[in-house]
Amino acid sequence: MSNYLVAMEAAWLVRDVEDVDDAIGVAVSEAGKRLNQKNKEYVEVEVGVTGCPACGEPFDSAFIAANTALVGLLMEIEIFNAENEEHASRIAKSEVGGALRDVPLSVIDIIEHEGDDDESRD
Repeated sequence: MSNYLVAMEAAWLVRDVEDVDDAIGVAVSEAGKRLNQKNKEYVEVEVGVTGCPACGEPFDSAFIAANTALVGLLMEIEIFNAENEEHASRIAKSEVGGALRDVPLSVIDIIEHEGDDDESRD
């Protein structure tokens, strides 16, 4: 059994915003609130990055049209004692997806790491 850090991307819709920074703040806050309500405060939430199609430079994943924003959020969760990467992916999607119903999630990276077997989520 191994420990994994699983990174997922979530698409978060924010209505009635005029500014990208406000949209990002609202998206991160709402996602964090919903995760905390389900006792998933161990999930890290931050704004994702997208590469510029012209120059390749990264920028915040947020787009506004008609005062409605689509914000790409990056969520990371540590999964302990998973059989393999696929098992860690399924556990992560179940943990986060259960708290964020109707939010599209996609696993973007899985990193195996060493750790104590006695680690637990407090």
